[in-house]
Amino acid sequence: MTGTAIYDNKILLNIKELCDYLGIGQTKARELVRGYNGFGVQIGNRWYANKRKLDKWIDNESM
Repeated sequence: MTGTAIYDNKILLNIKELCDYLGIGQTKARELVRGYNGFGVQIGNRWYANKRKLDKWIDNESM
């Protein structure tokens, strides 16, 4: 199973999963989810990334 296949069935990724998924550090991951990118979700005091919106954001940014 590839690294991204693990996250295919998930809707929300926590910070650690986001780091693994994108290959970035925790500081940058927190910066991205707390920014105005449209994929950050705050539940209580924790931040998550909506995977579908994240993938769409990546597609738009890479064009």
